[in-house]
Amino acid sequence: MTYTGEVRPGGPTDVRVLDEVEIRKVSVGPTDNDAYLVTCRRQHAQLLVDAADEPDRLLALVREGSGAARLDTVVTTHRHPDHHRALASVVAVTGATVTAGAADAAEITAATGVPVDRTLRDGDVVLVGHVTLEVVALRGHTDGSVALVYREPERVSEADTVPGRAHVFTGDSLFPGGIGNTGGDPARFDRLLTDVTTRLFDRLDDDTWVYPGHGRDTTLGAERPYLDAWRDRGW
Repeated sequence: MTYTGEVRPGGPTDVRVLDEVEIRKVSVGPTDNDAYLVTCRRQHAQLLVDAADEPDRLLALVREGSGAARLDTVVTTHRHPDHHRALASVVAVTGATVTAGAADAAEITAATGVPVDRTLRDGDVVLVGHVTLEVVALRGHTDGSVALVYREPERVSEADTVPGRAHVFTGDSLFPGGIGNTGGDPARFDRLLTDVTTRLFDRLDDDTWVYPGHGRDTTLGAERPYLDAWRDRGW
């Protein structure tokens, strides 16, 4: 099975099989949000990045990953409603732990009625079975926006794997062609571009795979040549 990084609303799941994890991507809802299911291949623990919409479809995705309605954690990348419309329904069925960036947590709870069990800050880690994901705060799209970074092991065997390669789930903070919307606010724009530059581009290699909150995937190498142009254009 070839992973493409491109999905359509109502279309099939895109599945990437790596040594330690499987990554499933679907597009849901009227704003074509990308939701990602990360499954630990050893322990079958599962983490959902953004319970964005269409809860029945997301629950089917969970069952596809583990063969049961087992979901250990939901990470909401930021507080905007299109990224948590299905949160209450998904958590009601699965009992998953709810996590979100500290600065966005209260608004997510107010909008969904779902308590955030754990607030996330830059440098925290989230476990999926025996797999570790690093939390990277990317402030600007919202104050509490977070990304998750997974690194492949140094010894790999699956065909689609690269030793030590990073995979980053960026929510609405980084897309092909630029950073997320900062509402025309120069301070927010500068903060987000600075965080994206110093916390992703300066720390991670060009083969780092980027899984955004909408649209197709990209890599840091594909986007790196345009950082100066993004700053010059101001959005």
